[in-house]
Amino acid sequence: MAGHDLQVLSFRGLEVINLIKNGMPMNIRYLAVVSSLVFISGGYVSAFANAAPPDSKATERPAEYRFHSVTSTAPPEILALKSGEINRFVFTKWAGPDLPVWVYLPDGIDLSRAPVLFMMHGNKRDPHRYLREWREPAQKNGLIVVAPEFSQRDFPKSAGYNLGNVFRKETEGRQDESIWSFSAIEPIFDRVKQAVGSQQTQYSIYGHSAGAQFVHRYLYYKPDAPVKQYIAANAGWYTRPDVAEVYPYGLAGAGISEEMLKAALSKNVLLLLGDKDNDPNHKSLRRSPEAMKQGPHRFARGLSYHEFGKQKADEYALPFGWRVKVVPGVAHSNGLMARAAAPSVN
Repeated sequence: MAGHDLQVLSFRGLEVINLIKNGMPMNIRYLAVVSSLVFISGGYVSAFANAAPPDSKATERPAEYRFHSVTSTAPPEILALKSGEINRFVFTKWAGPDLPVWVYLPDGIDLSRAPVLFMMHGNKRDPHRYLREWREPAQKNGLIVVAPEFSQRDFPKSAGYNLGNVFRKETEGRQDESIWSFSAIEPIFDRVKQAVGSQQTQYSIYGHSAGAQFVHRYLYYKPDAPVKQYIAANAGWYTRPDVAEVYPYGLAGAGISEEMLKAALSKNVLLLLGDKDNDPNHKSLRRSPEAMKQGPHRFARGLSYHEFGKQKADEYALPFGWRVKVVPGVAHSNGLMARAAAPSVN
Protein backbone atom coordinates (compact mmCIF):
# COMPACT_ATOMS: atom_id res chain seq x y z
CA MET A 1 0.00 0.00 0.00
CA ALA A 2 2.94 2.34 0.32
CA GLY A 3 2.54 5.37 -1.89
CA HIS A 4 -1.14 4.71 -2.57
CA ASP A 5 -4.19 6.56 -1.22
CA LEU A 6 -6.84 4.81 0.82
CA GLN A 7 -10.16 6.54 1.26
CA VAL A 8 -12.92 5.02 3.36
CA LEU A 9 -15.95 7.25 3.68
CA SER A 10 -19.09 7.33 5.78
CA PHE A 11 -22.52 7.88 4.24
CA ARG A 12 -23.07 11.32 5.73
CA GLY A 13 -19.89 12.75 4.28
CA LEU A 14 -17.85 12.65 7.48
CA GLU A 15 -14.37 11.35 6.90
CA VAL A 16 -13.60 7.99 8.47
CA ILE A 17 -10.08 7.76 7.14
CA ASN A 18 -9.68 10.69 4.83
CA LEU A 19 -6.23 10.01 3.47
CA ILE A 20 -3.30 7.73 4.06
CA LYS A 21 -0.35 8.53 1.86
CA ASN A 22 3.06 6.93 2.08
CA GLY A 23 2.04 5.42 5.39
CA MET A 24 1.13 8.76 7.00
CA PRO A 25 -2.47 9.35 8.15
CA MET A 26 -3.73 12.86 7.45
CA ASN A 27 -6.88 14.73 8.46
CA ILE A 28 -8.38 11.90 10.51
CA ARG A 29 -11.72 12.86 12.09
CA TYR A 30 -12.86 9.57 13.58
CA LEU A 31 -12.53 5.87 12.95
CA ALA A 32 -15.62 3.80 12.27
CA VAL A 33 -15.87 0.08 11.98
CA VAL A 34 -15.58 -0.92 8.33
CA SER A 35 -17.14 -4.23 7.45
CA SER A 36 -14.39 -5.38 5.10
CA LEU A 37 -11.45 -4.31 2.99
CA VAL A 38 -10.89 -5.97 -0.34
CA PHE A 39 -7.50 -5.82 -2.02
CA ILE A 40 -7.63 -5.90 -5.80
CA SER A 41 -4.96 -6.17 -8.45
CA GLY A 42 -2.05 -3.74 -8.54
CA GLY A 43 -2.12 -3.03 -4.80
CA TYR A 44 -5.28 -0.91 -4.94
CA VAL A 45 -7.98 -1.12 -2.30
CA SER A 46 -11.74 -0.90 -2.25
CA ALA A 47 -13.81 -0.70 0.90
CA PHE A 48 -17.33 -1.57 1.90
CA ALA A 49 -18.26 1.29 4.23
CA ASN A 50 -21.44 -0.27 5.57
CA ALA A 51 -20.96 -0.01 9.31
CA ALA A 52 -22.34 2.62 11.65
CA PRO A 53 -20.11 5.18 13.45
CA PRO A 54 -18.75 3.90 16.75
CA ASP A 55 -21.13 5.96 18.88
CA SER A 56 -24.14 4.42 17.16
CA LYS A 57 -26.09 1.57 18.73
CA ALA A 58 -26.75 0.08 15.32
CA THR A 59 -24.39 -2.59 14.10
CA GLU A 60 -25.09 -1.99 10.43
CA ARG A 61 -26.71 0.67 8.28
CA PRO A 62 -30.11 -0.08 6.73
CA ALA A 63 -29.64 -1.53 3.24
CA GLU A 64 -30.78 1.64 1.46
CA TYR A 65 -28.03 3.66 3.20
CA ARG A 66 -25.14 1.40 2.25
CA PHE A 67 -22.70 2.10 -0.51
CA HIS A 68 -19.61 0.58 -2.02
CA SER A 69 -16.60 2.91 -1.87
CA VAL A 70 -13.89 2.40 -4.49
CA THR A 71 -10.38 3.84 -4.43
CA SER A 72 -9.95 6.77 -6.79
CA THR A 73 -6.42 5.76 -7.73
CA ALA A 74 -7.36 2.52 -9.48
CA PRO A 75 -6.99 2.56 -13.26
CA PRO A 76 -10.25 2.35 -15.24
CA GLU A 77 -10.04 -1.36 -16.01
CA ILE A 78 -10.09 -2.27 -12.31
CA LEU A 79 -12.50 0.32 -10.94
CA ALA A 80 -14.55 -2.28 -9.07
CA LEU A 81 -18.12 -0.99 -9.30
CA LYS A 82 -20.72 -3.43 -7.98
CA SER A 83 -24.09 -4.20 -9.56
CA GLY A 84 -27.19 -3.83 -7.42
CA GLU A 85 -25.48 -1.34 -5.08
CA ILE A 86 -24.77 2.36 -4.83
CA ASN A 87 -21.06 2.82 -5.51
CA ARG A 88 -18.86 5.79 -4.71
CA PHE A 89 -15.47 6.76 -6.11
CA VAL A 90 -13.46 9.96 -6.30
CA PHE A 91 -12.84 11.33 -9.79
CA THR A 92 -9.55 13.18 -10.31
CA LYS A 93 -8.90 13.15 -14.06
CA TRP A 94 -9.91 16.70 -14.87
CA ALA A 95 -8.64 20.23 -14.16
CA GLY A 96 -11.11 20.99 -11.38
CA PRO A 97 -11.28 19.78 -7.75
CA ASP A 98 -11.55 16.08 -6.96
CA LEU A 99 -15.18 15.01 -7.29
CA PRO A 100 -17.01 12.28 -5.41
CA VAL A 101 -19.08 10.33 -7.94
CA TRP A 102 -21.98 8.07 -6.97
CA VAL A 103 -23.04 5.29 -9.36
CA TYR A 104 -25.91 2.82 -9.35
CA LEU A 105 -25.53 -0.25 -11.56
CA PRO A 106 -28.70 -2.30 -12.11
CA ASP A 107 -28.45 -5.97 -11.28
CA GLY A 108 -29.09 -8.86 -13.65
CA ILE A 109 -28.67 -7.07 -16.99
CA ASP A 110 -26.01 -6.64 -19.66
CA LEU A 111 -24.28 -3.46 -18.45
CA SER A 112 -22.45 -3.04 -21.75
CA ARG A 113 -25.79 -2.18 -23.38
CA ALA A 114 -27.50 -0.34 -20.52
CA PRO A 115 -28.36 3.35 -21.09
CA VAL A 116 -26.29 5.78 -19.02
CA LEU A 117 -28.04 8.60 -17.18
CA PHE A 118 -26.31 11.44 -15.34
CA MET A 119 -28.37 12.56 -12.35
CA MET A 120 -27.69 16.09 -11.11
CA HIS A 121 -28.49 16.74 -7.45
CA GLY A 122 -30.28 19.74 -5.99
CA ASN A 123 -29.15 22.75 -4.01
CA LYS A 124 -28.53 20.73 -0.83
CA ARG A 125 -25.73 18.93 -2.70
CA ASP A 126 -27.00 15.50 -1.59
CA PRO A 127 -26.52 13.09 -4.50
CA HIS A 128 -26.68 10.00 -2.30
CA ARG A 129 -30.26 10.83 -1.25
CA TYR A 130 -31.21 11.60 -4.84
CA LEU A 131 -29.64 8.37 -6.02
CA ARG A 132 -31.49 6.32 -3.39
CA GLU A 133 -34.69 7.76 -4.85
CA TRP A 134 -33.53 6.75 -8.32
CA ARG A 135 -32.51 3.23 -7.33
CA GLU A 136 -35.88 1.53 -7.87
CA PRO A 137 -36.74 3.22 -11.22
CA ALA A 138 -33.14 2.65 -12.41
CA GLN A 139 -33.36 -1.07 -11.63
CA LYS A 140 -36.81 -1.37 -13.18
CA ASN A 141 -35.75 0.39 -16.39
CA GLY A 142 -32.22 -1.02 -16.59
CA LEU A 143 -30.37 2.29 -16.25
CA ILE A 144 -26.83 3.03 -15.12
CA VAL A 145 -27.18 6.21 -13.04
CA VAL A 146 -24.15 8.44 -12.42
CA ALA A 147 -24.34 11.25 -9.87
CA PRO A 148 -21.38 13.65 -9.50
CA GLU A 149 -21.22 15.58 -6.23
CA PHE A 150 -20.50 19.32 -6.51
CA SER A 151 -19.87 20.53 -2.97
CA GLN A 152 -20.62 24.00 -1.66
CA ARG A 153 -16.97 24.30 -0.68
CA ASP A 154 -15.59 23.77 -4.17
CA PHE A 155 -18.56 25.06 -6.20
CA PRO A 156 -20.13 27.73 -4.00
CA LYS A 157 -23.59 29.20 -4.44
CA SER A 158 -25.59 29.11 -7.65
CA ALA A 159 -22.68 30.42 -9.74
CA GLY A 160 -20.51 27.44 -8.83
CA TYR A 161 -23.09 24.72 -9.50
CA ASN A 162 -26.44 25.75 -11.02
CA LEU A 163 -24.75 28.06 -13.52
CA GLY A 164 -21.90 25.68 -14.29
CA ASN A 165 -19.01 27.56 -12.63
CA VAL A 166 -18.65 29.53 -15.88
CA PHE A 167 -18.33 32.78 -13.93
CA ARG A 168 -16.86 33.39 -10.48
CA LYS A 169 -20.02 35.32 -9.71
CA GLU A 170 -23.33 35.11 -11.51
CA THR A 171 -22.52 37.90 -13.94
CA GLU A 172 -18.77 38.51 -13.86
CA GLY A 173 -15.34 36.88 -13.86
CA ARG A 174 -15.54 34.30 -16.64
CA GLN A 175 -13.40 31.28 -15.77
CA ASP A 176 -11.35 28.88 -17.84
CA GLU A 177 -13.60 26.26 -19.42
CA SER A 178 -11.49 23.42 -18.05
CA ILE A 179 -12.77 24.11 -14.49
CA TRP A 180 -16.44 24.66 -15.31
CA SER A 181 -18.61 22.15 -13.48
CA PHE A 182 -20.08 21.45 -16.92
CA SER A 183 -16.64 20.24 -18.03
CA ALA A 184 -16.55 17.32 -15.57
CA ILE A 185 -19.46 15.42 -17.09
CA GLU A 186 -17.96 13.96 -20.25
CA PRO A 187 -14.70 12.69 -18.69
CA ILE A 188 -16.72 11.06 -15.88
CA PHE A 189 -18.82 9.37 -18.57
CA ASP A 190 -15.64 8.01 -20.16
CA ARG A 191 -14.39 6.76 -16.77
CA VAL A 192 -17.61 4.89 -15.94
CA LYS A 193 -17.88 3.57 -19.49
CA GLN A 194 -14.44 2.00 -19.23
CA ALA A 195 -15.18 0.56 -15.81
CA VAL A 196 -18.34 -1.29 -16.86
CA GLY A 197 -17.37 -2.05 -20.46
CA SER A 198 -20.20 0.06 -21.81
CA GLN A 199 -20.78 0.26 -25.54
CA GLN A 200 -22.78 3.47 -25.17
CA THR A 201 -21.49 6.50 -27.07
CA GLN A 202 -24.08 8.90 -25.61
CA TYR A 203 -25.70 9.57 -22.27
CA SER A 204 -28.83 11.29 -21.01
CA ILE A 205 -28.70 13.92 -18.28
CA TYR A 206 -31.41 14.55 -15.68
CA GLY A 207 -31.59 17.17 -12.97
CA HIS A 208 -34.18 18.16 -10.40
CA SER A 209 -34.52 21.66 -8.92
CA ALA A 210 -30.99 23.17 -8.91
CA GLY A 211 -29.94 20.12 -10.92
CA ALA A 212 -32.49 21.08 -13.58
CA GLN A 213 -30.89 24.51 -13.72
CA PHE A 214 -27.54 22.82 -14.33
CA VAL A 215 -29.03 20.67 -17.10
CA HIS A 216 -30.72 23.40 -19.12
CA ARG A 217 -27.59 25.57 -19.03
CA TYR A 218 -25.36 22.62 -19.91
CA LEU A 219 -27.50 22.52 -23.05
CA TYR A 220 -26.24 25.99 -24.04
CA TYR A 221 -22.61 25.78 -22.96
CA LYS A 222 -21.69 22.28 -24.20
CA PRO A 223 -23.25 22.04 -27.67
CA ASP A 224 -20.96 19.20 -28.74
CA ALA A 225 -21.52 17.00 -25.69
CA PRO A 226 -22.68 13.48 -26.65
CA VAL A 227 -26.07 13.89 -24.96
CA LYS A 228 -29.01 11.83 -26.14
CA GLN A 229 -31.61 13.61 -24.02
CA TYR A 230 -31.74 16.49 -21.52
CA ILE A 231 -34.34 16.14 -18.74
CA ALA A 232 -34.93 19.21 -16.57
CA ALA A 233 -37.39 18.64 -13.71
CA ASN A 234 -38.91 21.45 -11.65
CA ALA A 235 -36.23 24.12 -12.07
CA GLY A 236 -36.77 27.18 -9.90
CA TRP A 237 -35.82 29.68 -12.62
CA TYR A 238 -34.27 29.66 -16.07
CA THR A 239 -31.77 31.24 -18.40
CA ARG A 240 -34.18 31.94 -21.24
CA PRO A 241 -33.02 31.81 -24.87
CA ASP A 242 -33.34 35.59 -25.06
CA VAL A 243 -30.34 37.40 -26.53
CA ALA A 244 -31.65 40.76 -25.28
CA GLU A 245 -32.07 39.86 -21.59
CA VAL A 246 -28.96 40.04 -19.41
CA TYR A 247 -27.41 36.80 -18.12
CA PRO A 248 -28.18 34.78 -16.03
CA TYR A 249 -31.89 35.31 -16.82
CA GLY A 250 -31.16 35.63 -20.54
CA LEU A 251 -28.18 35.18 -22.83
CA ALA A 252 -26.87 38.75 -23.17
CA GLY A 253 -23.30 38.62 -21.87
CA ALA A 254 -23.40 34.83 -21.44
CA GLY A 255 -20.88 34.11 -24.20
CA ILE A 256 -23.37 31.95 -26.12
CA SER A 257 -23.17 32.47 -29.88
CA GLU A 258 -26.19 32.46 -32.16
CA GLU A 259 -25.07 29.11 -33.57
CA MET A 260 -24.88 27.64 -30.06
CA LEU A 261 -28.37 28.94 -29.33
CA LYS A 262 -29.76 27.46 -32.53
CA ALA A 263 -28.19 24.11 -31.67
CA ALA A 264 -29.77 24.21 -28.20
CA LEU A 265 -33.26 24.87 -29.58
CA SER A 266 -33.02 21.78 -31.80
CA LYS A 267 -31.80 19.37 -29.07
CA ASN A 268 -33.90 16.63 -27.46
CA VAL A 269 -35.09 18.33 -24.28
CA LEU A 270 -37.77 17.13 -21.88
CA LEU A 271 -39.11 19.68 -19.39
CA LEU A 272 -40.64 17.59 -16.63
CA LEU A 273 -43.03 19.66 -14.52
CA GLY A 274 -45.04 18.67 -11.46
CA ASP A 275 -48.35 20.49 -11.63
CA LYS A 276 -48.43 20.81 -7.83
CA ASP A 277 -45.03 22.53 -7.74
CA ASN A 278 -46.99 25.74 -7.67
CA ASP A 279 -46.21 27.27 -4.29
CA PRO A 280 -45.34 30.96 -4.83
CA ASN A 281 -43.98 31.11 -1.27
CA HIS A 282 -41.74 28.02 -1.36
CA LYS A 283 -38.73 28.65 0.87
CA SER A 284 -36.13 28.05 -1.85
CA LEU A 285 -37.94 29.79 -4.73
CA ARG A 286 -36.00 32.73 -6.17
CA ARG A 287 -38.08 35.91 -6.07
CA SER A 288 -35.88 38.47 -7.83
CA PRO A 289 -37.77 40.77 -10.23
CA GLU A 290 -36.22 38.94 -13.19
CA ALA A 291 -37.27 35.54 -11.86
CA MET A 292 -40.80 36.75 -11.08
CA LYS A 293 -41.14 37.82 -14.73
CA GLN A 294 -40.88 34.12 -15.59
CA GLY A 295 -43.90 33.26 -13.45
CA PRO A 296 -45.07 33.12 -9.82
CA HIS A 297 -43.89 29.55 -9.16
CA ARG A 298 -41.89 26.66 -10.66
CA PHE A 299 -44.72 25.12 -12.65
CA ALA A 300 -45.57 28.41 -14.36
CA ARG A 301 -41.90 29.20 -15.00
CA GLY A 302 -41.33 25.85 -16.71
CA LEU A 303 -44.28 26.37 -19.05
CA SER A 304 -43.09 29.91 -19.76
CA TYR A 305 -39.56 28.70 -20.55
CA HIS A 306 -40.88 26.15 -23.05
CA GLU A 307 -43.12 28.71 -24.73
CA PHE A 308 -40.28 31.23 -25.01
CA GLY A 309 -38.07 28.57 -26.58
CA LYS A 310 -40.78 27.69 -29.10
CA GLN A 311 -41.14 31.34 -30.10
CA LYS A 312 -37.38 31.61 -30.59
CA ALA A 313 -37.25 28.45 -32.71
CA ASP A 314 -40.09 29.79 -34.86
CA GLU A 315 -38.20 33.08 -35.24
CA TYR A 316 -35.19 31.15 -36.59
CA ALA A 317 -37.44 28.79 -38.62
CA LEU A 318 -35.84 25.83 -36.81
CA PRO A 319 -37.24 22.45 -35.80
CA PHE A 320 -38.00 22.76 -32.09
CA GLY A 321 -36.76 19.80 -30.06
CA TRP A 322 -38.12 20.68 -26.62
CA ARG A 323 -41.25 19.17 -25.13
CA VAL A 324 -43.15 19.39 -21.85
CA LYS A 325 -44.45 16.51 -19.76
CA VAL A 326 -46.72 17.49 -16.87
CA VAL A 327 -46.68 15.06 -13.95
CA PRO A 328 -50.10 15.21 -12.24
CA GLY A 329 -50.28 15.54 -8.49
CA VAL A 330 -46.54 15.98 -7.95
CA ALA A 331 -44.98 18.96 -6.15
CA HIS A 332 -41.25 19.54 -5.54
CA SER A 333 -40.19 15.89 -5.27
CA ASN A 334 -37.14 14.35 -6.92
CA GLY A 335 -38.30 10.83 -6.05
CA LEU A 336 -41.64 11.17 -7.80
CA MET A 337 -40.13 12.96 -10.78
CA ALA A 338 -37.55 10.17 -11.08
CA ARG A 339 -40.35 7.64 -11.55
CA ALA A 340 -41.82 9.82 -14.29
CA ALA A 341 -38.47 10.41 -15.99
CA ALA A 342 -37.00 6.89 -16.00
CA PRO A 343 -39.19 5.33 -18.72
CA SER A 344 -38.18 8.06 -21.19
CA VAL A 345 -34.45 7.23 -20.92
CA ASN A 346 -33.16 4.91 -23.62
